[in-house]
Amino acid sequence: MVDSIIWRKLEHSGHEVANLTPKEKSWELSGTAIFSYDGSPCRIDYSVICDSSWSTKLVNVHGTIGAKKVAIDLEVDADKRWFLNGTALPLLSGCVDIDLGFSPSTNLLPIRRLALGIGQESEVNAAWLHFPSFELKVLPQTYRRDAEREYRYESAGGSFVSTLKVNDAGFVTDYPGLWQAESEKSIL
Repeated sequence: MVDSIIWRKLEHSGHEVANLTPKEKSWELSGTAIFSYDGSPCRIDYSVICDSSWSTKLVNVHGTIGAKKVAIDLEVDADKRWFLNGTALPLLSGCVDIDLGFSPSTNLLPIRRLALGIGQESEVNAAWLHFPSFELKVLPQTYRRDAEREYRYESAGGSFVSTLKVNDAGFVTDYPGLWQAESEKSIL
């Protein structure tokens, strides 16, 4: 089954579409974000491959912000070492998840991987692809499941806190002030 969603960006004009596709022994999260940033049109295509336990293995991000081209290819080995275009990134060692700073899609990854029960909480370190600089940083995050389809998300030591509403697939459907789902569908 392929799960699909379309979001409307709330802080700037724009939209994003994402698909979650099961593979033989992995998952692919792919999408395209189209929005305006500082008066420039942006188009960013991405693909994230996770293993069967939802650990990030490959990330491809390509697109444009105005005239600036973006091309990022990440690989994560079995020891959770991250590589950018073949070059080791020791700072990110141990991170399990990618967090694409321009998209709500990657919140799905720790939500699926952690499989928290209601009332449970977990801390993770994500490899955060910051937007608009596209620098990679470690981002401490906390997810707490407050209800069947609701998570409290906290990052950067509590400097950012939000209540995320999700669908059955784990896609965020309501990211207050940032993103709102407009359409979602599961296709067998």
